[in-house]
Amino acid sequence: MRYVKAPANVLDIGCGNGRFLQGLINKNYSGYGIELPSKSAERASRIPGLNLKTGQLCEDDFGEHFFDAVTMWHVIEHLPEPRKTLQIIGKILKQGGYLMASLPNIDSFQSRLFRGRWLHLDPSRHLLFFGALDLAKIMQTFGFEIVTINYFSLEQNPFGMQQSILNCMLRKREVLFEVLKGNRSYAREYSSVSILLQKLFYITTFSLFALLSVIESCSKKGGTMEMVFRKMK
Repeated sequence: MRYVKAPANVLDIGCGNGRFLQGLINKNYSGYGIELPSKSAERASRIPGLNLKTGQLCEDDFGEHFFDAVTMWHVIEHLPEPRKTLQIIGKILKQGGYLMASLPNIDSFQSRLFRGRWLHLDPSRHLLFFGALDLAKIMQTFGFEIVTINYFSLEQNPFGMQQSILNCMLRKREVLFEVLKGNRSYAREYSSVSILLQKLFYITTFSLFALLSVIESCSKKGGTMEMVFRKMK
């Protein structure tokens, strides 16, 4: 972890299967995770040394100024009450502690080009959208200053364009995305040939869209962004 050196207390909100925290624990960090009840949470609970809460972040979960860093990887856009969550984070972070968050960039080229077919729009699951400046202003009201913004993600941004193009061509959204996650039943109306063609499109065009993602990130218009904030007070 770039900004916080071990030993340190790190909370990952929406920790999934705990793989990120497991890596930190192996490097002598103390890892704490929060995840909604799911198979991912069950897997996280089996990781040695991971302190897991199954459920949502509540005010009395941790003491004040307990954590050196809090992370939210593609979580904030799912929160029904983001201000409440940010208030709690402000209390449990030490002064000078870091909040690291990744999220879709509503000001991105992808968002403007694909509009309702954009992968990261993810209707019904994504409740909120921010541009970098908007979120920075909101975070300032909670006592945070912006440290850095990264607009490039090799994992998220090229595929965001690829799946959005497929969304424009198919009746159903996110078919390839769900298939790659192992949810083949989601795409039951699509033949094996159709799925194969979508996979070939993904493989053969990835390098092109990776290059386009570099270009869009240089313009601060990447499909997703990773923002680092420091608690000032």
